[in-house]
Amino acid sequence: MTDLSQHIQTLALCDTHEHLNREPGWVDEGPDILQDLFGNYMPADLKTALATPEAMHQLMNGDSAAIEERFAGIRDAWEATQYTGYGEAVRLIATDIYGIDELTPQTLATAQETLTQLRQPGQRIELLRDRARLDHIQTDDFSWPCAPDESGPDFFLYDLSWARFCNGDIDPEAIHSETGITVQDLASLREAMTTIFQKHAPTAIAVKAQHAYNRTLQWKERSDSDAARALSHILGGTSSVASQLCLGDWCWARGTELAIEHNLPFKIHTGYYAGNDRMPVSRIAAGNMCGLLARYLDCRFVLMHIAYPYDRELIALAKHYPNVWIDLCWAWSIDPYSSCDFVRRFIHAVPVNKLFGFGGDTRWPTSAAAYAIQMRRWFTRAMAAEVSEGLLTEQQAMDVASRIMHDNQYDCFDLTGTRAAIAAA
Repeated sequence: MTDLSQHIQTLALCDTHEHLNREPGWVDEGPDILQDLFGNYMPADLKTALATPEAMHQLMNGDSAAIEERFAGIRDAWEATQYTGYGEAVRLIATDIYGIDELTPQTLATAQETLTQLRQPGQRIELLRDRARLDHIQTDDFSWPCAPDESGPDFFLYDLSWARFCNGDIDPEAIHSETGITVQDLASLREAMTTIFQKHAPTAIAVKAQHAYNRTLQWKERSDSDAARALSHILGGTSSVASQLCLGDWCWARGTELAIEHNLPFKIHTGYYAGNDRMPVSRIAAGNMCGLLARYLDCRFVLMHIAYPYDRELIALAKHYPNVWIDLCWAWSIDPYSSCDFVRRFIHAVPVNKLFGFGGDTRWPTSAAAYAIQMRRWFTRAMAAEVSEGLLTEQQAMDVASRIMHDNQYDCFDLTGTRAAIAAA
């Protein structure tokens, strides 16, 4: 093992994006072994490999049949997908978490016993912090509150969700329950948004929106009068795509202003969709947001998932806009070869302090740990190639690795302030 590979393997890795269930969800309502192995992104590749809906339903239904029968239904599709980034992650969960080299009914039964031991209080943080060597985890749990996580308040940090607002999706009942404010016009909506930030921004690590799943990333400046008309249509039950886009853009801008006020980076899903059969590629490119990036130069925008497959365009955005950071979260498992190439192109085009190396984008801790292993292996290949081709010295490569894996995150996110606010809460 070289000094470079040893450095990458042992350095504490910041995890800037997960959807992890809190500890009770893991201990009391967690997966069985097949759900754990195949329950994150693998179903999408299995479906593309022509696994039947019936086989997929049985695979994910722990009460449907024995493990042997459930696995047999997707075995052919698994054989075809095991070499994709998602498939590699499944194999890493099997080998590095459960100690099995081949998925058979016998090894799966043994792994189920190990999983039962892992689903005990305290095992989640031990797996992620001590075994996977993660510095901390930033989780989007699709909600406004960022309440301290009692199982590891300094380790498990949370994003304040802004996706529904960006979609122009206004739920007066939920807003009233959270803020005590009845939304009846634009002024009361603005007041409610301000209240949400006042309540939850101190303990949030960032603002997060994945509204790209529901609308274009194209942003336009909207006047108060236009947004007020759109809101009246939405509250009156006569919403249209145009009115939701109008109000969504207005809410997106107000959320950006509040993020600036509260010193929070704004994370935005860009690029590839999870799942199958519903990705209009014209609306997912990060370049759609140039108007927003130029309008709010004081906001720290974190553009996620390397905007795959528009990753070359994303490098151009990062090179041009000082207020843009790029996050490799999820990208290593979507397409590890492209992610390796992206890192190398980024280093030679963009200041290296603008790139974050990892986020698993998963629900279960076993997957997050395995995806971290996957990242370290592919990232090592990328940095070793820089050294072998004489583009960086080994020491330079180690310095770059430290920035991408750890230091850049501490520079962009107010980890000290957030942890202090959580301790006070």
